[in-house]
Amino acid sequence: MLLYLLGILIIVIGLAVSIGLHEIGHLVPAKLFGVKVTQYMIGFGKTLWSRRRGETEYGVKAIPLGGYVAMTGMYPPEKSGGRARASSTGFFDTMVQDGRDASAESIAEGEDHRTFYRLAVWKKIVIMLGGPLMNLVLAFVLFGIVLMGFGVAQNTTTLGAVSQCLIPASSSAVECTAADPAAPAAAAGLAPGDRVIAIGGSEITTWEQFRDIVSAAPGQALRVTIERAGVEQTVTLTPAPNERWATDENGQFVEGANGEPVVETVGMVGVSPTAEMVRQPITEVPVFVGENIASVAQIIIGLPQRMVDVWNAAFGTEERDPNGPISVVGVGRLAGEVVSMDEAPVAARAQTMLGLLGSLNVALFVFNLVPLMPLDGGHVAGALYEGAKRGLAKLFRRPDPGPVDTAKMAPVTLAVVIVLGAMSILLIYADLVKPISLFG
Repeated sequence: MLLYLLGILIIVIGLAVSIGLHEIGHLVPAKLFGVKVTQYMIGFGKTLWSRRRGETEYGVKAIPLGGYVAMTGMYPPEKSGGRARASSTGFFDTMVQDGRDASAESIAEGEDHRTFYRLAVWKKIVIMLGGPLMNLVLAFVLFGIVLMGFGVAQNTTTLGAVSQCLIPASSSAVECTAADPAAPAAAAGLAPGDRVIAIGGSEITTWEQFRDIVSAAPGQALRVTIERAGVEQTVTLTPAPNERWATDENGQFVEGANGEPVVETVGMVGVSPTAEMVRQPITEVPVFVGENIASVAQIIIGLPQRMVDVWNAAFGTEERDPNGPISVVGVGRLAGEVVSMDEAPVAARAQTMLGLLGSLNVALFVFNLVPLMPLDGGHVAGALYEGAKRGLAKLFRRPDPGPVDTAKMAPVTLAVVIVLGAMSILLIYADLVKPISLFG
């Protein structure tokens, strides 16, 4: 139990550090560009600790599920000549005006030049992208340690297990019986620990080579050279025709016109390989991070349907999609499972924990780029829109339209916050009543 709690604590600390560095990504360029930053906070809710240095208050709050940097003048004032109004009977109009008022109140006398809204478009974009890019850097560092320091598991040409019989994919049997014929590998005398060197005189350097040759040769006798206890010997191996579910290049099951999985006949001998950790070159890190980004982006694109699936699983009999979205509670539970695996080596547990934190930072990077307020991507979209408006005005020799009034997006911000809050509550509930587990 203590190890389980330790895993959760590691994730909580890792999340807080990731959020803290994310906000530093906003803080540093904002100060470099002369914007007055009044607060740098990790978390939400009640302030647990804070200290003022210069004009900025730095602190930690009770709920470590977010953070913020408070910059003066996030919203521009209402355009001159506009209808003055202290309040309105319209809920959304009042919300917009309140946002402007709060922004105006943060500007001290004589410091209008230090406001966010007066910055050049490119500076606004740099400040808002600084947070997500910090998470991307963290992801590169964490996955770099995983790939280059620990390595990834890769199949070798050494046999790890030899089956006594072959069971077709369409069969419901799970164990061999006396009536089942011996698997070709067992019949040929192969044993765990044998290393495949060549087939038919052609050198075998990867398990994929061996698997593909065997799959393409059902019923054909193959002369296989192996090494056993340092001595080479040759055996005759005849792959048996066997059924298996057909898969595409992505490893997904292929379905026929009737919606049922397609069964194909291939050669099988009844062996599985051993695996070893192979350290990867630095060039593999960007590829790995890119694949993670694409995976998270696909989850976000299909989020509405995925949330429906989470609802059906949480309140029905359906199973959770192991590749679907989870909350920080779910991540914490996975971390607890990893750390409490007594049978797993410490290095393997450390590798998995670093991978979880790397994936968490990828999720923070991608999610914050969604072009909706109050996310960073929403502020970037506003800055790009401002740049486009000013560029067109300059092109057509019209007066400068000034900064975009992002306060008008306050209703959208409220809607996004409500939706995100509802999704978070649903995911947390699902992770409590029907969690995703590493062990099924």
